[in-house]
Amino acid sequence: MNNRKILGYGYYIPKNMITNHDLEKIVDTSDDWIKSRSGIETRYISSDENTSDISYNAAIKAIDDAGIKNEDIDLVICSTCTPDNLTPSTACLIQEKLGLNDKHVMAFDISAACSGFLYAMQVASMMLMEYKCALIIGAETLSKVIDWSDRNTCVLFGDGAGAVIMKRENINKNMFFYANSEGDNEGKLRIKGPSLKEPLKNELREIGHIEMAGNDVFRFAVRAMSEALIKVLEKADKTIDDIDLFIPHQANYRIIKHVIRKLKIDESKLYINLNNYGNTSAASVAIALAEAKEKGLIKEGAKIVLIGFGAGFTYASGYIEI
Repeated sequence: MNNRKILGYGYYIPKNMITNHDLEKIVDTSDDWIKSRSGIETRYISSDENTSDISYNAAIKAIDDAGIKNEDIDLVICSTCTPDNLTPSTACLIQEKLGLNDKHVMAFDISAACSGFLYAMQVASMMLMEYKCALIIGAETLSKVIDWSDRNTCVLFGDGAGAVIMKRENINKNMFFYANSEGDNEGKLRIKGPSLKEPLKNELREIGHIEMAGNDVFRFAVRAMSEALIKVLEKADKTIDDIDLFIPHQANYRIIKHVIRKLKIDESKLYINLNNYGNTSAASVAIALAEAKEKGLIKEGAKIVLIGFGAGFTYASGYIEI
């Protein structure tokens, strides 16, 4: 698909940093144990900010970077599995924060876990047949659903938000996406609830914590990321050597290492920031994309590939010509 361009990039990280040494004080773990199994050193959590708040902060940076006005936006898509409310959508709350209530704007959320930002980008690219300018956000406040007594999960996740502005323009730039899901793996990575226990009874189940079958997720991730990357390159009629930068979901460095060895990807073409932020789920690829652009690693004419996987199971990829 052409005539789509990413005009602006933005990301926001909460101020409260949690180091591996901080986690040593609350669970049976160590800095060496965490780094050797995940590559993560620090992560950030929000104390008084909800997902819509951090999304807004990422959005205004992307809007400023794009050189547009808030009112130029007519489509807002937010990918998150930690929304402010079950309803209204977090995207509607972001619309309000941007002062777009009196504008013709379509705003909605997507829930596809760590693949969500790529799902949102694919949906936006198709909807730009009708709409003109999309704000696409991946954001999470996972700290609110972490079991801080579970050393297998609390060490992995962090909060954050990333955003891009995608616009329909008369240019010869290609974008291709690939996405898939395997819905029979619900119990291997999930956050339960809330739901009514019985009809007609006012007994609401509390929202659960992140639950993960680590070994199953690891095996799936290596297979799914490899498949997603190969499939999107086939769509774009490109090879691995044609790509300037690969941005994978920042979940676990061991997963990423397995994928690049399997596909013979030059590690110098990878962008990795999970050591700083941990796994921020739907925000992961969005933050890495915006940060790589900020550092001057994504230049005009570059060919980049984004790859993600997450609960569902879901997985997705994107090929983008900058």
